[in-house]
Amino acid sequence: MSRLPIPDLDSAPEASRPILNAVHKQLGTVPNMFRLVATSPAALEGFAGNNGALAKTLDVKTRERIALAVAQINGCDYCLSAHTYLGLNLAKLTPEEIDRNRRGQSGDAKADVAVRFAAKVVRERGQVSDIDIAGLREAGYSDGQIVEIVAVAAENVFTNLINIVAQTDIDFPVVSAAEAA
Repeated sequence: MSRLPIPDLDSAPEASRPILNAVHKQLGTVPNMFRLVATSPAALEGFAGNNGALAKTLDVKTRERIALAVAQINGCDYCLSAHTYLGLNLAKLTPEEIDRNRRGQSGDAKADVAVRFAAKVVRERGQVSDIDIAGLREAGYSDGQIVEIVAVAAENVFTNLINIVAQTDIDFPVVSAAEAA
């Protein structure tokens, strides 16, 4: 059971309801994480704005690959469950690719460079080398895309931490970070 209350749409703060309704319209449901964050309308607004902006960056497969790597590193079962579901059903990643992503890798050569970099950014708290940056450029990533890779990783750190702190009830098929990737 979640350590922080997860409101339903009717009991969420009034200021959060327009965003929750937009999420419902887009997804057909409002995942527990969104409803949890909605307890702070300011946090929900910031998250939704950031999430919406980053949805226009990179490609959905790369964003999901990064999310899976970050969730595994941080041991966030909620996000690992959500992004496994989204990876399979939205991004159309294979189960084998999801396993690689959880290990901070990808079977796609260009995506592999981004996922490895994002994983290193999270594990090393941003302490990357010039060689790491050069590798991204050699793989074809622009400086703007390098910023986007870091931004996607950071957004996922936020959701990982929120869900770990709250012990958010998982409303996706459960995947555990403790299970070997």
